Amino acid sequence: MTAEPGGRNMGENSTYESRKPGRFSRENLRKFVVRDAVKNTVLAVIIFNAITLGMSTSDAVMANFGPLMTLIDRAVLGIFVLELSLKLYAFGWSFWRDPWNIFDFFVVSIGLMPQTSGLSALRGLRVIRALRLLSVVPQMRAVVQALLDALPGMGAVIIMLSIVYYVFAVMATIMYGDAFPDWFGTLGRSLYSLFQIMTLESWSMGIVRPVMLEFPYAWAFFVPFIIITAFSVLNLFIGLLVNTMQSAVEDETEKELEELRNLVRTETDIVDSHVAEMHAEIKLMRSELTALRKAL
Repeated sequence: MTAEPGGRNMGENSTYESRKPGRFSRENLRKFVVRDAVKNTVLAVIIFNAITLGMSTSDAVMANFGPLMTLIDRAVLGIFVLELSLKLYAFGWSFWRDPWNIFDFFVVSIGLMPQTSGLSALRGLRVIRALRLLSVVPQMRAVVQALLDALPGMGAVIIMLSIVYYVFAVMATIMYGDAFPDWFGTLGRSLYSLFQIMTLESWSMGIVRPVMLEFPYAWAFFVPFIIITAFSVLNLFIGLLVNTMQSAVEDETEKELEELRNLVRTETDIVDSHVAEMHAEIKLMRSELTALRKAL
């Protein structure tokens, strides 16, 4: 069996070459799709697609550049499909373990729906492709994750708010329903009117002051409602989001510190092993020197 200058014989070389990953292997594609250059390119395409989708809503633009806009839309969709196909092949079944990959797959799948006149509403969902910014930009992913983490706490606040709404809506229907049936005639109308008041949209001149013309002390009902809902509950929501985002940042910092500790621990173990080897070699040298002295 012939040998190469480097010391590896031909049989070993052929085995080594056969084990090398192919040019289009999953490992190489996985490294390719996670590169910053690829991510930045996809991000640029998403932003460009969001701009073109907004331009396509203009009748003047479509009248002058309709075929070009359609071509651009299909080209962008083709890029998204190619990107997801590469990820599906590169990651295999692990592709579905990442919720953001599922989100991207859903968004791109909407763009593949047939664009017929009967599905004009579905065609309008193409703009959802702009939401892919949430999965591409790490900072946006952190914000979305914080919102999802805050949902359990928000659920308790929403339940409390619903109880407050129900109590005030029943009271408003009983007190003001006969005089102002358009605003408080039914429980549903009262809930909607109270929601408008909570948003502070035309609440004073639009609803409360007309009611006060007939019920002068109506302010004693609406002002506490605004304080409880518009201010207190809003501050609760903001506090929950801030605490959740702060916890997310702390968790990320702790994760980075843990990785740094593991790295330092690994390097320390390597240094300790080298020191132990040096100690062993020194002991061996001392024993050899002692044996030489005795022999002399």
